[in-house]
Amino acid sequence: MSGTHRTLPADADAHSVAAPFPLDRAGAAARGRWRFGMLALITIVLALSSGDRAALSVAGTDMGRELGITTIEIGYLFSAFSWAYVLFMIPSGWLSDRVGSKRSMFWAVAVWSAFTVCMGLVHFVGLVFPLLLGLRFLLGVAESPVGPASTRVIASWFPSSERGIAGAIFNSAQYFSLAVFTPFMGWLCYAFGWEYVFIVMGCVGFVIAAVWLRFYYLPIRHPRVTEAELSYIREGGGLVDLQGRKRAATGVPQRSQIAEIGLLFRSRMLLGMFVGQYCITAVTWFYVTWFPIYLVKQRGFDILQAGFVSSIPALCGLIGAVVSGFVSDALLRSTGSLSLARKGPIVTGVLLSSTMILCNYIDVPWLVVAVMSAAFFGKGFGNLGFSVVADTAPQEMVGVTGGVFNAIGNIAGIVTPVVIGYLLHSSGSFNSALVYVGGHGLVAAGSYLFIVGRIRRLTLDELCR
Repeated sequence: MSGTHRTLPADADAHSVAAPFPLDRAGAAARGRWRFGMLALITIVLALSSGDRAALSVAGTDMGRELGITTIEIGYLFSAFSWAYVLFMIPSGWLSDRVGSKRSMFWAVAVWSAFTVCMGLVHFVGLVFPLLLGLRFLLGVAESPVGPASTRVIASWFPSSERGIAGAIFNSAQYFSLAVFTPFMGWLCYAFGWEYVFIVMGCVGFVIAAVWLRFYYLPIRHPRVTEAELSYIREGGGLVDLQGRKRAATGVPQRSQIAEIGLLFRSRMLLGMFVGQYCITAVTWFYVTWFPIYLVKQRGFDILQAGFVSSIPALCGLIGAVVSGFVSDALLRSTGSLSLARKGPIVTGVLLSSTMILCNYIDVPWLVVAVMSAAFFGKGFGNLGFSVVADTAPQEMVGVTGGVFNAIGNIAGIVTPVVIGYLLHSSGSFNSALVYVGGHGLVAAGSYLFIVGRIRRLTLDELCR
């Protein structure tokens, strides 16, 4: 490994590292690139999961008209997914820590793809709304391992100096999914019918499950990873042997899963991150669930137009998510402050996401799309949560911490779709819904500014004191 390249420890801050990182292209080539292949795999899985959970938002208008489902019932269908996603997120994080990312992710993708196909067949069975409610709940159960397992992948495959980029690229999958899958699903719905949205997406999932099982490995078990790359990851704070870590080796007493979760709430830093993630996820769920319906009902687009128009803010979110990772890691290299590098983009982005409220005062359709695109760019720019978890979680509890982080965030997925459903039902307009959703960006900024404090790696011993 080149002597001109320095890596940051996981808890680096302005007091410990201040010098910039020189660019060393030869050293980078020698270190290898297999970690980016693993990043591509989790990004593809997240894109699929985001597309499958958003399928109802694309098919919802035609589905509701054909099957007699009301807007309030659609809100409950959106929410049913999040109930399960939240309830099973923490157990799935615990499971990921015990069985590893490879097995937990494979079974998750395969099972939720089966449930997605089933949603396209409900009209053949009867009792449509209860059956859909159950399937949406089961979809949430099956998708819950994605966040915790992916957090473990980032923590084990990437040094701290690259986690901003890794986390940003991973997070960009949800925007990539909306940009690619939304128009694709809109075309399927328009050309063949709403049921084919679910059937085709489920079949795509079976292919991705097989790809994951074939190509994912831990760093220490990858058959082609070089020693130089392995050393680079390890010396930069990557937990390359995460799968083999034993709790007893830390000297900290064994605790039940509930007791372990309770330890996380002793940290003010983690509490602030949890609040921020709830607010950021509330903005996400508006776009994933109600945004295409907003375009149809309030802005007069047809379902095909809404599918393609929805991809514009999603592309902006994708750009914002990727750019924020490069900005964050560049700040880390130039200042040595992990807090500044992570909190700066987050606060800037979530404040920009609040500008969606301005759409209540705009009547020109293209200008509405422009403002929504700027807001979604901001949401993507500020969504560095998985990077921050990988930077801060105790190494023995990366999966559990990721599970708690994601679970609390996705409580917004329970609340937001239902609240918007009732606001729409009572007023016939999305105006109050945009104020409700946009306000979350302001709260997220306050949480990172005034609660989180300095970002650093926690230890299990520290939480137990």
